[in-house]
Amino acid sequence: MLLLDDTALACLLKRDGAVAAAAFSASGRRARMVSVALRARGSGMVCGTEEAARMFALLGCAADTAIASGTRAEPGALLIAARGPAEALVGGAQAVQTLLEWASGVADCAARILRATRAADPAVAVACPRKAIPGARPLALKAVAAGGAAIYPALGAEAALVLSDCRALGGRAAPGERIAGLRQAAPDGRVTVEVRDGDEALAAARLGADRLLLARMAPDAVAATMRALGPDWPGEALAAGPITEGAAPAYAKSGVHALVSSAPYHALPAEIDVVFEPG
Repeated sequence: MLLLDDTALACLLKRDGAVAAAAFSASGRRARMVSVALRARGSGMVCGTEEAARMFALLGCAADTAIASGTRAEPGALLIAARGPAEALVGGAQAVQTLLEWASGVADCAARILRATRAADPAVAVACPRKAIPGARPLALKAVAAGGAAIYPALGAEAALVLSDCRALGGRAAPGERIAGLRQAAPDGRVTVEVRDGDEALAAARLGADRLLLARMAPDAVAATMRALGPDWPGEALAAGPITEGAAPAYAKSGVHALVSSAPYHALPAEIDVVFEPG
């Protein structure tokens, strides 16, 4: 699945590949056909090989994808190989490497959070917010999906998301009236209310919120809130924030239905080796 169009990929090539291509051209070497292979230095989830193949194609090079996005690679595994004019490959390989390393780092972080969550409670889902890094959103969403996480909110799933910072904009209407009005406007959707502590969560639940987004609350506070809501509360609760692999088990055991983590968007890039060979 390609989420970046040719215009976006061409911009990456132009920005990141210009210096390398210029340096190679200035060396005075005559044009010849060469091959390049990109291999995983460590183990982890892979993402972006489809975009990488398209980037090589835009450079007039032939590319073979060895591992698809969403597949785990072992150390030394071939991800993608390409063959073409030396100047084109030298100029494009760095841009391709950067894209693959960043996307694979995001995907692997999402996969590790998912594994840690399922080990603690297989019934708890893991998602990542649509609010991703500016300018990198399409690739970021593809990467977390490649790691096995869902995207939150799913399109069409919500009647409305009432953010905690925006509740004061409701004017004179009571919060309960706002929730009722939102549900009337979209009867098939669910009204989600973002809350920052247990008291806000209980108040929103009493007012009829279908789903609570427990934002940046510590695991013990989330667990206390879930106990206060009780097993008979018919709604859903999601713990949201930069939830890491290490913190995921505690959140998974707190009683929430899902984790919404932004941590993958800030993951370290994967390490990928680039090896050139004569034609």
